[in-house]
Amino acid sequence: MLPCGPALSFVRCLVRKKNVSGESLEESKLCRCLSTVDLIALGVGSTLGAGVYVLAGEVAKSDSGPSIVVSFLIAALASVMAGLCYAEFGARVPKTGSAYLYTYVTVGELWAFITGWNLILSYVIGTSSVARAWSGTFDELLGKQIGHFFGTYFKMNYSGLAEYPDFFAVFLILLLSGLLSFGVKESAWVNKIFTAINILVLLFVMISGFVKGDADNWKISEEYLLNLTAIIENDSSYENVTSIYGSGGFMPYGFTGTLAGAATCFYAFVGFDCIATTGEEVKNPQKAIPIGIVASLLVCFMAYFGVSAALTLMMPYYLLDEKSPLPVAFEYVGWGPAKYVVAVGSLCALSTRYQPSLTYEQPNYSPEKAALAASERESAVSESQINMIQENHFSLQALINPSSLPTKQTATTVNFLVGLLAFLVCGLSVLTTYGIHFIANLEPWSIGLLAVLVVSFIVTILLIQRQPQNQQKVAFMVPLLPFLPSFSILVNIYLMVQLSGDTWTRFSFWMALGFLIYFAYGIRHSLEGHRSNGDDDSCSENSGLQEKNPVEEADEPENANESDQFLAHERTSEC
Repeated sequence: MLPCGPALSFVRCLVRKKNVSGESLEESKLCRCLSTVDLIALGVGSTLGAGVYVLAGEVAKSDSGPSIVVSFLIAALASVMAGLCYAEFGARVPKTGSAYLYTYVTVGELWAFITGWNLILSYVIGTSSVARAWSGTFDELLGKQIGHFFGTYFKMNYSGLAEYPDFFAVFLILLLSGLLSFGVKESAWVNKIFTAINILVLLFVMISGFVKGDADNWKISEEYLLNLTAIIENDSSYENVTSIYGSGGFMPYGFTGTLAGAATCFYAFVGFDCIATTGEEVKNPQKAIPIGIVASLLVCFMAYFGVSAALTLMMPYYLLDEKSPLPVAFEYVGWGPAKYVVAVGSLCALSTRYQPSLTYEQPNYSPEKAALAASERESAVSESQINMIQENHFSLQALINPSSLPTKQTATTVNFLVGLLAFLVCGLSVLTTYGIHFIANLEPWSIGLLAVLVVSFIVTILLIQRQPQNQQKVAFMVPLLPFLPSFSILVNIYLMVQLSGDTWTRFSFWMALGFLIYFAYGIRHSLEGHRSNGDDDSCSENSGLQEKNPVEEADEPENANESDQFLAHERTSEC
């Protein structure tokens, strides 16, 4: 074993991976009662809500205008590509844990913590935003008396915060969480009922929008918007006035605004990952999880597309209410009582959005499986980049003409190339976002830099394609590997760059708090670290610095077959 200094030991702790090869991937102490329909209902219920009850009005008014339907399309394509990758992970590792577990198994502990920390943020924001939407809808039903009361006695004059604390939304979340924690054993049925009501309400919104809508709302002229801006700003003439509502038409803020709207609309599809957390409660996880993820995303896109189109047809985009767009839109077209139907739908959306984090139990700990996993980890070989650096086996020949079967070296090569790909995409996204004017003016440096980034991006993808793939076949595998995941990386990072500076500032504070928790407590109390305390180096076991002898390598396939037989025997555990 190579000597491990303090710095190298610290790095190994950051990249140690969770080993699930010794565990039965399908054996579970939980009851396997969920079907594919249950997963689709769970995914739709957890995803469908914020996009129509919160984001549609805000994004259409400030970013996209009527082209919000295109924004949702772009966000849906990005979500489907990410969902396909989720689906393969769910088929390969059908265990409770979602993106956190997938990252822990493939990349390492630090990235797994970052993923889990941001999953917490996504669920918190998702639940609170839908609660605010229901509160706004209820306030609209009461003539905005709640908002007037809180705005008078609890007004907050701080930039970046709401006008007043929404105590009603807090009460609603506490009430719902209390009800769920004290019962609802048949939560799958409750989830399907609430989801069905929510979809029926959205169908009512779409039909109403197309009946009462006016196509002229998608063709508002720039001259009209200039006059409107002049009236709002009390200007006598609109000759030197810049419209605060864009240039009118279908894309009043241009394609840039549509992309900025897509970056925000991507948040509306967050929630489908909860399907992957049910791997231990699904009857056939290898098939049900991929189908559930893709089907739920398609249903959500159709709902978002239809509702946003109906909303912008019913009411001009610049008049939309950012807090409760649907009730105000129905008031605008003279269908005031319809807002009660919207209130029912938003309550059901909140209920299904909040269920996944409370419904499912944690898997029971099994000492026998832990001992089996520990014995197998003793001979495990890591795919970390540290090994390549230490063993000096990397060469250009191995990069261009790798071995036909996956090895430690090819795995490390792919890790490096994927990191390089993400770096190139970041540079390409920043250049095409903030340097688009230089590119349009054919500035030599911008054209040269763009060409270098594009060529490097393509070459990196081709080098990844030459590397051998995992030979294990599962029920679902991502098509067009590695082109589809690479394009997914490109789209997602590009949408991230479109986010505002305030969003990145808030995210930085959240990540700083997370790193403080991890480095002050988490890294020293990691379960994976404790499992390897019996070795000379507490982190070396998971960083894979132990070497196999030829006899062990020869015996490994036989042991793998025995393990597969053992796992297959346990796959019959159902309710």
